[in-house]
Amino acid sequence: MSLSRLFIPCLLAGSLAAQEAERPQDLETLPEVLVEGKASNLLGTTDGASKGHATQEDFLSRPLMRRGEILETIPGVIITQHAGGGKANQYFLRGFNLDHGTDFSISLDGMPLNMRTHAHGQGYTDINPVIPELVQSIDYAKGTYTAADGDLSTAGSANFLLWDMMPENLVRLEFGEYNYYRALIAGSLPISASEQGSVQQGLTYGLEYNYYDGPWQQPEEFNRWNGLLRYFAGDEDNKFSITFMGYRGTWTSTDQIPQRAMSSGLLDRYSTLDDTAGGESQRYSLNIAYEHRDDDVVTRANVYGIYYSLDLFSNFTYFTSGPQGDQFEQVEERWIFGGQLSRTWEDRKILGIDSDLTLGFQTRHDLIDGIGLYTTRNRSRLATTRRDDIWEGSAGLYGEMVNRWTSWFRTVVGLRGDLYYFDSLESTVAGEDAEWAGIISPKFSAIFGPWHETELYLNFGTGFHSNDARGVTARSMQADPLVRTMGAEIGLRTQTIPTLTTTLALFWLQSDSELIYVGDAGTNEPGPGSERYGVELATYWRPNHWFSADAELALTYARLQDSGNADRIPNSVPVMFSGGFMLGAQGRDDGWFAGMRIRVFTGRPLEETGQIEGRESLMINATVGYRRKNWEAAVDCLNLLNRADNDIEYYYESQLRNEVAPVNDVHLHPVEPRMFRFRVTYRF
Repeated sequence: MSLSRLFIPCLLAGSLAAQEAERPQDLETLPEVLVEGKASNLLGTTDGASKGHATQEDFLSRPLMRRGEILETIPGVIITQHAGGGKANQYFLRGFNLDHGTDFSISLDGMPLNMRTHAHGQGYTDINPVIPELVQSIDYAKGTYTAADGDLSTAGSANFLLWDMMPENLVRLEFGEYNYYRALIAGSLPISASEQGSVQQGLTYGLEYNYYDGPWQQPEEFNRWNGLLRYFAGDEDNKFSITFMGYRGTWTSTDQIPQRAMSSGLLDRYSTLDDTAGGESQRYSLNIAYEHRDDDVVTRANVYGIYYSLDLFSNFTYFTSGPQGDQFEQVEERWIFGGQLSRTWEDRKILGIDSDLTLGFQTRHDLIDGIGLYTTRNRSRLATTRRDDIWEGSAGLYGEMVNRWTSWFRTVVGLRGDLYYFDSLESTVAGEDAEWAGIISPKFSAIFGPWHETELYLNFGTGFHSNDARGVTARSMQADPLVRTMGAEIGLRTQTIPTLTTTLALFWLQSDSELIYVGDAGTNEPGPGSERYGVELATYWRPNHWFSADAELALTYARLQDSGNADRIPNSVPVMFSGGFMLGAQGRDDGWFAGMRIRVFTGRPLEETGQIEGRESLMINATVGYRRKNWEAAVDCLNLLNRADNDIEYYYESQLRNEVAPVNDVHLHPVEPRMFRFRVTYRF
């Protein structure tokens, strides 16, 4: 029996069992339960079934293998890794192999985390600069239906929202197998307070250090430093903050290895063919944010400056270039300047209809110095393949109007316009011209209900993704600057049982050009158009103070267009399931607590004909702990079943040292073995 056949009935049966357990006539006998996060009742406040809000309780209660897995709180998202921990994760959603972030827009308090025209691939998104304990919540949306979402948001978007003032200070120490160590101190210091006792000014701080070797024969030696300092002034309606963040990471990569080398006994699962691959990265940012409410008019604004650098050494094909090997270096250094401004007029009469109107402006400028590709050996440069200095700038205007036609019907109409400028200021490649490009993106949503605590959503919209400026400015084989995408969705959200939230979404997505990951180059490139259909079902159950459970299922059919029999999209995951439960003390309650999570994704095509498929994967993580007053101690067991699955698989050509010619093969990065991690937390 396949994993998909096993878990689809389980999801449906769980939802039905919950509803049977809480018949409407029994509701009045149940104690009141405070429901937050993804289980919150969003009826009347959201315009789509695939939009949501996750809180700290949703992601910090989970045992996490790696930092990026906090994004798995978004239904349908899969996070894996194919190299050292300092490199950006692999992201999967709605039939996209998002590589390191293409077509999924991720931001941090309004600052972009995606890097367009990046040395390692368009949209590269590194989550390592995020300290999970300082994230208050994550707002997420999927599809092309939100006017405020622009470039790289076809599959969806997520915005990490930081605490202005943390509810408590904390010190956390973690340690585990394979030399895993983590230390964190974070909290807030009030400067002044109102007569009612609420904080009017304060400083929020955080300092984190993390080290990890992993099970690899060549230790990963991942060192991560993170720091945050935020000045905050204001209250719920009027806010002002200045936030400085800093991150630096160094690591040794454990890139994917060929299946044939494992089958022959040449390598074991945790070996490497190049023990000098790896890299270092840093990111420093300053963000100034402002929010003001004047009766029914809300103004929001932020401006930011970011410094970012990456120096990455990789080797995916080993010895196709000869005995010196195929190692290459991708390096860049950039400054990013930008900001956004929006104003919302609430409860207005437009043509006699109760309406809200939002107008917004966004701009971003990437000044990239020395984005380069070099052939290397043991991290020493042998030759320059290409080096560029680039300026990529953009400005976007958007408007969105919510009309409440009746008590059971409302619409959201949006329109977005974007203008881009691509300029190769200096290049080792001849024939580069500056380019301008623009695109208009309409959006529309219709919401029916609520009837019996149930809403129906119809969504449609167009979006886009930009291409790498080096391809846009090239005179030969010029890439399209902005690629049109289009999507539609029918959704349902029901809260008939107050402690049970269920959402269902049927979606369609079309792209004029798919960004396809090229395994032997370690980057992505524009391909033919694509089309996707899918179903997402999610349910969250919070029946009382000592039990919570959730289950999420995503089914996707994805194909390249006009590609004949070679129409499969490599690494497009057709079936994904995620679910779990928590028992005992929930949130910050005292007492014992335990939980378990399971994540499944099925086999998927590794190349366009579909003849080569990847293996299915099943991961179970568990946690148990005890919380008393200000203290908490817990132990996590990761990969509980100790399964020898793979985090990622690619199919391409490579050559081992003893081979006379390149060979097409599956290349994989294994899931890490069962391991235990312990943590102790003191709150004050």
